[in-house]
Amino acid sequence: MSNKSSSKPLIILTAGGTGGHVFPAESLAEELSARGYELALVTDSRGKDNYHGKLGEITNYSVLAGAMVGKSKWFKIKSLFKTGLGVLQAAKILLKRKPVCVVGFGGYASFPCSMAAILLGIDLVIHEQNSVMSRTNRFLSKYASFIAQSFENVKFTPSRTPKILTGMPIRQNIAALKDRQYTQKNKNNKFQLLIIGGSQGAKVFGEVIPEAIKQLPAELQQQLQIYHQCRKDDIEVVKKGYEGCKAELTISHFFENMSELYAQTGLIISRAGASSIAEITAAKLPSIIIPLPTAADDHQTTNAEAIGKTQAGHVFNQKDFTSENLKNVLTELLNSPDKLSVMSDRAEKLSIIDASKRLANAIEKEIIAGGR
Repeated sequence: MSNKSSSKPLIILTAGGTGGHVFPAESLAEELSARGYELALVTDSRGKDNYHGKLGEITNYSVLAGAMVGKSKWFKIKSLFKTGLGVLQAAKILLKRKPVCVVGFGGYASFPCSMAAILLGIDLVIHEQNSVMSRTNRFLSKYASFIAQSFENVKFTPSRTPKILTGMPIRQNIAALKDRQYTQKNKNNKFQLLIIGGSQGAKVFGEVIPEAIKQLPAELQQQLQIYHQCRKDDIEVVKKGYEGCKAELTISHFFENMSELYAQTGLIISRAGASSIAEITAAKLPSIIIPLPTAADDHQTTNAEAIGKTQAGHVFNQKDFTSENLKNVLTELLNSPDKLSVMSDRAEKLSIIDASKRLANAIEKEIIAGGR
């Protein structure tokens, strides 16, 4: 349901697909709702009425949308037709609801509503999550009122569109971890190792990480409590990979209590998605980062650059991500508590934990107060 009694104007968010697009939309929705704005979400059929939290509370609209990158010619033709219909559907929603602006978070599900806003002359704000602008956003941002960026010096950003560094909006319970003290022992007096991002390139994580852990000295293994997230279909394979390991293990396709896990984690192994990087630095976590090499325009490698340059974490090129190399890095870090603490301090310096506030402030200043 939508907050109809609000005296402030309607702002429409458009997002869909992966958590990297949804999490920042959820975070901004929480912030704008707290400021009294009426909100609605335009997504595609995958997202409508499937969101929890604030996105699940506001009015959801579904429009047609289709992926274009990496697909066959026939698939692209069908997607183009679907997207054209989706733009008409979104335009109908915008004409009826009359939002003061549309905020797009990228991905093909956000294209129809963003394009409809451009055609109808409604202010469009684009949030670019990655350090390399997505192809969808490269086109849309040429017509945007401003671009909100998670990283400085984002590649392929149109030169004429105003840019504001907001950071990547993250969930409030994770942003709250700014007040926590980094710890190398969890409540069970174990060193907690958290492994996330196994949904993409899961085969590599599932093969390399368990083997590396098993190569550690037995006394180091016994000190570990491991939480390993992987695809649901891979759980049994990953479990088998850990056979003989002396660490405590929890393997799951999804962890509900991420803020609690972050709060007790001593070291994290992760891909370099924008949301992951933002959450890792907000939680002050030393990290081992393996950018996904197949990510569009290799944006994950660029996302991870600051962590590598400041030595807030160890960044592996995937071709070098072997069980032997990982074992060596883990052995060094697990035997160097002071180094882990320094890495935590460096991660904290990279974090932007008030990104949703910065983005809401920019919308109010540039569009609401600016009378655009």
